[in-house]
Amino acid sequence: MKKKMTKGSAMILSALQKEGVDTIFGYPGGAVLPLYDSLYDSPLRHVLVRHEQAAVHAADGYARVTGKPGVVFATSGPGATNLVTGIANAYMDSVPLVLITGQVPSSFIGTDAFQEADITGITLPVTKHNYLVKNAKQLPSILSEAFYLASTGRRGPVLIDVPKDVFDQEAHFEYSVECEIPGYNPTYNGHAGQISRAIKAIRDANKPVIFGGGGLIRSGASDALKELAEKARIPVILSLMGLGAYPGDRDLFLGMPGMHGSITANYALSEADLIVATGVRFDDRVTGKLDSFANNARIVHIDIDPAEIGKNVKIDVPIVGDVKTVLEAILKKLHPGDTTGWLEQIENWQQQNPMPGAFKGTGSTVKPQYVIRELSRLCGDNSVVATDVGQHQMWTAQHFIIREPQTFITSGGLGTMGYGFPASIGAKIAAPGKRVVCITGDGSFQMNIQELATAVNNRLDITIAIINNSYLGMVRQWQDIFYDKRYAHPLLEGNPDFVRLAEAFGAKGMRARNEQEATEAIEQAIGEKGPVVIDFVVEPEENVYPMVAPNRPINDIIIGGDRS
Repeated sequence: MKKKMTKGSAMILSALQKEGVDTIFGYPGGAVLPLYDSLYDSPLRHVLVRHEQAAVHAADGYARVTGKPGVVFATSGPGATNLVTGIANAYMDSVPLVLITGQVPSSFIGTDAFQEADITGITLPVTKHNYLVKNAKQLPSILSEAFYLASTGRRGPVLIDVPKDVFDQEAHFEYSVECEIPGYNPTYNGHAGQISRAIKAIRDANKPVIFGGGGLIRSGASDALKELAEKARIPVILSLMGLGAYPGDRDLFLGMPGMHGSITANYALSEADLIVATGVRFDDRVTGKLDSFANNARIVHIDIDPAEIGKNVKIDVPIVGDVKTVLEAILKKLHPGDTTGWLEQIENWQQQNPMPGAFKGTGSTVKPQYVIRELSRLCGDNSVVATDVGQHQMWTAQHFIIREPQTFITSGGLGTMGYGFPASIGAKIAAPGKRVVCITGDGSFQMNIQELATAVNNRLDITIAIINNSYLGMVRQWQDIFYDKRYAHPLLEGNPDFVRLAEAFGAKGMRARNEQEATEAIEQAIGEKGPVVIDFVVEPEENVYPMVAPNRPINDIIIGGDRS
């Protein structure tokens, strides 16, 4: 009996369904028209964005909330190259994505054909793996491998570039979600001897801390972290990417460390005699001056990526493995020591060093910290918060209480302005029953402001809070502190009227200039349907404190601000 033949474009859509994909973020164009023609008859949901970069960020937000790979379609040439920033962002933050791009027909490759770009070459440094498909027969195995690679080990983006003629080629289609790749075998179970060493180190420590990052969330290790912290009475410090892995309102939580971290978190890392590092990569924004970082501590480092262990700091007990699996193995045999005196010291630091406040505005402006705290108070339960990048991102990390994993969506490693709003679109589609809040700046918001059309067209209930200081705020802050107030182009002259602009897109717009208006606007936005833009007119020259200057020890802290 002759085997049934299937077009390449149909293979792709069938594979997506077998992988459990329900939503695609994309933007059509000439090289992917055969794929979109097949999509016309598919049950898969397609979210049409207004720029390809936004498609990647939306898929990224979707992936962070669901834990499943986000999927993106884009055309060749500029369609594919517009994905690059979003791919790099996902790569830095270990977010699983599968990106399918169109390419010029196979016979045209290398001729500088219309809308030709070597996207596999361009994205080689920022993808976990990528493929250029030569024949439709390759598609089943490539698609299976792509999803497997994206969602196992250290997660990340995988790109598949498909020439236009391959979409139309026919071949036999058999698909399996089970996949084996020679040479690719991530380690999930930590070495038993190293786990025993870690258990002994925890038992013997007088001043231990747990320092956790995004790997905790990716591996689903939040419950194991809570059990370890509370069984052993060890304080918890979370990186920007780890926020939510441990409830932000519990006594053992010390906050975020590093450049804009809490004073107590930085003091604790500096004074600890043991750091249990879980799913973190010791980024420069955390460590500050490397040769002065945690000089009093032995370090246990648990990470699924062996390349991260020992990359930046010297490790005493390296454990390669899945964070959840390793923590559960530690918990089975753990006999904790006594941390009473250490916790008393930390409590003293907490009382002496509250997060700087100065929350009273001038009457014509509102303080950004007040806005963030009101958003947390009024929107915090059953919510997902997404941020862009800049001062508002740090204020959110400091003042918005994150209680659950996969509810704080932000660009960590790459620091991508324009990320937060499209990511909030992906988050809302991933979790339609949750309240979604996008906290952005007037600079960041304008980088993907066109996605208001996407939010309106998809009737997405998103509260968009613009912390509007009419500056590129973090640029101005650094110029203020490190460049003698030589303000070279941080002022955003010519900002639009965000309220009227929101209304032009069909969204609701509001403005708040003081504390009362801010609270009332947030309360009103909660009950609205569709996207709501709130323009919070904040103090223009407010700085983010605490702050550690670049390449300084993390206990050398610029405190600034008031303590009110």
